[in-house]
Amino acid sequence: MPEIQRAALRDIDPETLYRMMWLRVAVFVVEQAAAYPELDGRDLEPETEHFWVSDDSGNVLATLRLLDDGDAARIGRVATTKSARGAGLAGDLMERAVARSVEKWPERAIHLDAQAHLAPWYGRYGFEISGPPFEEDGIPHVPMTRA
Repeated sequence: MPEIQRAALRDIDPETLYRMMWLRVAVFVVEQAAAYPELDGRDLEPETEHFWVSDDSGNVLATLRLLDDGDAARIGRVATTKSARGAGLAGDLMERAVARSVEKWPERAIHLDAQAHLAPWYGRYGFEISGPPFEEDGIPHVPMTRA
């Protein structure tokens, strides 16, 4: 099992950072055909932590980020390469990010915006739908919260 890494943006080596961003663009912009500003500035925020898993060659297989939303935490940009899907890597990252959020901000809820078809998957980690469905870049989403 590859080791889960966690770091602030400033502490990630440039090649790994490039591979993380490439994966996010490959999944969200190219595969899902959603033309949107993937680099939204939130990666640079001081409290943002990135989680990822790489293979022995340094290729990033899965990634996500944990954000400080002030009164809540937020998990987002959960992405896995096609070749690694089904291996449980995103689930391992979710477990680690939830644990880190509880450690850092024990009094805060955790929010995320899930693609609607993935709501049951996020439910495995204690998230519940917390608002009406919405569409983002032509993809149905639901807001979810873990209290």
